[in-house]
Amino acid sequence: MKYSRILATGGYLPRRIMTNAELEKMVNTSDQWIRERTGIRSRHIAAEGESTCDMAEQAARRAIRDAGIESGSIDMIVVATSTPDLIYPSTACLLQKRLGIRNNGAAFDIQAVCSGFIYALGVIDKFIRTASVKRALVVGADANSKILDWTDRATCVLFGDGAGAAVVESGTAPGIYTTQLCADGYYSDLLQVPCGVSRKEGEPFVRMRGSEVFKFAVNAMSGLVDETLSAAGMQRSDIDWLVPHQANERIISATVRKLGLPMERVILTLAEHGNTSAASIPLALDVAVRDGRIRRGDVLMLEAVGGGFTWASALLRY
Repeated sequence: MKYSRILATGGYLPRRIMTNAELEKMVNTSDQWIRERTGIRSRHIAAEGESTCDMAEQAARRAIRDAGIESGSIDMIVVATSTPDLIYPSTACLLQKRLGIRNNGAAFDIQAVCSGFIYALGVIDKFIRTASVKRALVVGADANSKILDWTDRATCVLFGDGAGAAVVESGTAPGIYTTQLCADGYYSDLLQVPCGVSRKEGEPFVRMRGSEVFKFAVNAMSGLVDETLSAAGMQRSDIDWLVPHQANERIISATVRKLGLPMERVILTLAEHGNTSAASIPLALDVAVRDGRIRRGDVLMLEAVGGGFTWASALLRY
């Protein structure tokens, strides 16, 4: 039987760090309010000419380097993003060119907002299990600062920019046990950018109904964990690390309480990263792998909720 396993990870954060103190000068807020409501202290902001593909390339190169492979051995590239460089070509195709990969299978983007990386992981897992792909590059990258209204304190304090990547390859031992991908478009107006290509009447900025998003996220994330464990025939006690979407510390804490898991088994990076959308989970994963918390053989639960609404999970052995 074919399994997908993560061979290596890579992360990238822009150099510019925006603190809560800076935001105090831009919008009616305070460091104390932001910390108490979100748990965020700072976030990274892409430079003026820095794009999503620029960040994705840096994260991808680090993952490829640490995997000890040649980029030409990658059969497929999937980039999860809500802030592509162009309408087309896809950011994945642009990244493929940057990495010097030619004629090596498909390259395409996935748009599931904050759930995007897990959606991409789920798609790749299916390709590997059917022996259609041997090795893939999965990237989550977003330049959220490009679609923020810096006068809207409900949103501008939450988001940051960054990219995370993983090299995923075929193996005979269990890696990814299961992925669960969900969506319900009836909640689309709770979190959206109400402007697009074929519909341009709205403003191209993130708009959010915070309290309703909070309630939905807590319920969706806590229920999804048990569904995912059940699909794999495992228990909560089998989880070594929970790697949640880094949206809001209160959402994460409420979810963890409902699950009965100790916070010591949760990977948290949002204090320094903010909500990096599709980059959130791969960045958190990369941080924990590099600092030694996550080790080979550990069982990880990844979970996220994003605009759409989308929500997703992945249970895997690292």
